Amino acid sequence: MLIWFVVLYLLVSIGIGLFAATRVHSAKDFAVAGRHLPLPVVTATVFATWFGAEAVFGVSATFVKDGLTGVVADPFGSSMCLIIAGVFFSRKLYKLNILTLGDYFRLRYNRTVEVLTTLCIVASYLGWVSAQIKALGLVFNVVTNGFIGQTAGMILGAAIVLTYTTFGGMLSVAILDFVQMGVIMGGMLYIGYVVSGLTGGVELVINHASAAGKLDFFPPPDPWLWLTFLGAWITMMLGSIPQQDVFQRITSAKSQRIALWGSILGASIYFCFTFVPMFIAYSATLIDPELFNGLLQTDSQLVLPTLVLNHTPVFAQAIFFGAVLSAIMSCSSATLLAPSVAFSENIVRGFYPHMGDHQFLKVMRGSIVVFAGIVLGFALYSNASIFKMVENAYKITLAGAFVPLFFGAFWKRATTQGALAAIIGGLSSWILIEMLVNVSGEGSIGGDYAYALAGAGQLVPPQLIGLGVSMLGMIAGSLLPQWVGHPLPQEDIHEALRHRAAAETHHAGEHPHHR
Repeated sequence: MLIWFVVLYLLVSIGIGLFAATRVHSAKDFAVAGRHLPLPVVTATVFATWFGAEAVFGVSATFVKDGLTGVVADPFGSSMCLIIAGVFFSRKLYKLNILTLGDYFRLRYNRTVEVLTTLCIVASYLGWVSAQIKALGLVFNVVTNGFIGQTAGMILGAAIVLTYTTFGGMLSVAILDFVQMGVIMGGMLYIGYVVSGLTGGVELVINHASAAGKLDFFPPPDPWLWLTFLGAWITMMLGSIPQQDVFQRITSAKSQRIALWGSILGASIYFCFTFVPMFIAYSATLIDPELFNGLLQTDSQLVLPTLVLNHTPVFAQAIFFGAVLSAIMSCSSATLLAPSVAFSENIVRGFYPHMGDHQFLKVMRGSIVVFAGIVLGFALYSNASIFKMVENAYKITLAGAFVPLFFGAFWKRATTQGALAAIIGGLSSWILIEMLVNVSGEGSIGGDYAYALAGAGQLVPPQLIGLGVSMLGMIAGSLLPQWVGHPLPQEDIHEALRHRAAAETHHAGEHPHHR
């Protein structure tokens, strides 16, 4: 019964996605749903930005092991990211009527900055989307009681998500997010209700978690522990702002006001609701301590699905796995779409600037298929946990894309030369220190300077060092004599950007969303 329910649910989801595909008539429809989404749909799709594999399996398992301190990145950092991004995108970027963040970097700086930041953004999605595919493999394996292996489950899951995303784009993603949000919330609350009955009530579970120190949020008063804590928080909160899927979801709204409030409501619902799977997973350690403490040592991601399969009726199992599939598919579809759109718009189109709308639509769909293949390969051969895949995904955008984005919007003196210095300095310092830290752990590193850098990377998160160097690069590169690019007039940066966007449109002779 459980298997057939899951099969039926998948078929219905694919059907909804393919139905939405019949409404896609242009690249703008495909990339940002024609910018026609109402507030409830924007709220749902912003909520679905983060509520995927890591929220259900990764965050809950990490909370059981490390408490609230361990989940500072998600949901604390991720929900703050959505609010900051909503305010920033709605007020600074919405009126530019652009398809991607790369378009902003081109308008604000130049083609080189556009390409470099787009490559950072696309690369960051590798771990993120792989985490969703890995979780789909886990679900199919558990639901079929091992009949479908995790490898086969990953391939099947990738094929399903690829099908409706390739045809329907952001419109399919948005409609499915709206439908699936109801399934997710209803399903998880129902499972929470069933599990609370098995433990003796919600209060008992909370008191037990508090006594075990799991509700202690801040780390001990050790400066190095605090740096690690803040590093995880900042990486997710700021590093995930220059992300194409966050940008697409917010700017798909039909007005600037809806973009703002949709992001705030979606982020708030996400923050509150992520505690439900944490509660369910922690309850497992009270219901069957021996079994679930053993799973924590071997594969903590199995705690939640094992609890549901072993201790709830079939109906509850169907509700749970329906909710989980909803969460993962709604998250993975948009995160598969986003890098493909960014690559098509900001890399491919630069080489073929006079490409027609239907040709561009084909390029975007082709990019999705190629990226899905790369992601599937990474998921199959990576040994990282779902939570670590997601947490590591945003280091590259924190070091390489955040500073050019925010300084470009809020500092009138930011220049193309400063942006290039920020990108190159931030990425190179982060990569260098990450490599030295890894090599020093293997005991094969030489030189006092190398040891000093590796030591710094062990004390301060390397991505924070990269962020600091990126800021210094932006400030120094912008204030020194300019050898690259021409600064924009400082009276009103975004008014100048609107003129540039309009000039590009007029020159290309295309619709406002094209060059």
